[in-house]
Amino acid sequence: MESELRSIGELARASGLTVSALRFYDRCGVLAPARVDPVTGYRWYTDEQVAPARLVAGLRRVGMPVAGIAEALRHRAEPAVVGRLLDAHLRRLEDGLADARRELSRIRVLLDPEETPMTTRIALSRVDLAAAVDAVRFAVGADPELPVLSGVLLDVEPDGVRLVATDRHRLALARTPGRVDGPAVRALLPVDAVDEVRALLDTGAGVTPEAHLTLAGSDVTVSVAGRSVTATALPYDFPDYRRLLHRAAGDAPARRIPVDVPALRAALREGGAPTVTRDHDGVPLAVTVLGLDESDGLRLLGPDDLTTDPGELRVGVNGDYLLDALDAAGGPQLVLELDGPIAPLAIRRLDDEDAFSILMPIRL
Repeated sequence: MESELRSIGELARASGLTVSALRFYDRCGVLAPARVDPVTGYRWYTDEQVAPARLVAGLRRVGMPVAGIAEALRHRAEPAVVGRLLDAHLRRLEDGLADARRELSRIRVLLDPEETPMTTRIALSRVDLAAAVDAVRFAVGADPELPVLSGVLLDVEPDGVRLVATDRHRLALARTPGRVDGPAVRALLPVDAVDEVRALLDTGAGVTPEAHLTLAGSDVTVSVAGRSVTATALPYDFPDYRRLLHRAAGDAPARRIPVDVPALRAALREGGAPTVTRDHDGVPLAVTVLGLDESDGLRLLGPDDLTTDPGELRVGVNGDYLLDALDAAGGPQLVLELDGPIAPLAIRRLDDEDAFSILMPIRL
């Protein structure tokens, strides 16, 4: 029978994996041999295992985690599933590279404080930047004990800038494409400066379609039509918001529910809108509970509804925060993504996947 099988050395040469790597992936349950000699412990593989081994070798070379390699192998006959895994891994690599560039810039300044800071300049649409500020401003924190959350993060990417704000209970993001000249950097703009910038962006109406953003060291300058606002970035490391953005590879939200925003807004603002009272950080809080009706549309649940099957999809949120998110997103139609009672609730625009907000759930 051994003549019909490949030795571990032969599979190593055919796949590009080392013998030690093949042993490792066997121990991890990723790529088990077809046969293990009970006396010598020697591993034997079939010809059909060459292609999976080559896939493992390729994923290993680009730094895919073992769990991701195992999942890719399980779904090898499903290109769409593996494609989502690869896309998610590529985003992680890009995020890691951007973080590394920022850290190296900081290290250079630490090594030589007198060195002239590198400058990054961005030209972008005045209207798009104003819309991005409007989409995230509501989520800026106001807790004096958490100054790191008291501004809007400007996270510069190779082809634009992402704006991020959070107060721990909600997170808002918006992205504006632009022409970037300089390294990827990030700066935490104080909320007062954010409001000044927003007013400045309105002054350019009918004069210029572009705004110019300059980041040099801790200085941030926004210029529109010959006028500018300059501020000093806050000296804090903003939380790693990306952990909330990337779902487990291949996963999708339990429900994507189109929502008539004016109708939902009116329902939330009615004095008789159903809520349930829960203890939140030691304080009684009226919680808005979102669930599904018979046709899988969105409906607001009251206390009596919570006595039914606990397996039904339901999410509790702060109703005022939900109103803020609806107002900031704008437009008559949005999509709510519900994953379950302890998963964040995402509010997305139909026409812009780069602008959305996330509300932290309240345990029911």
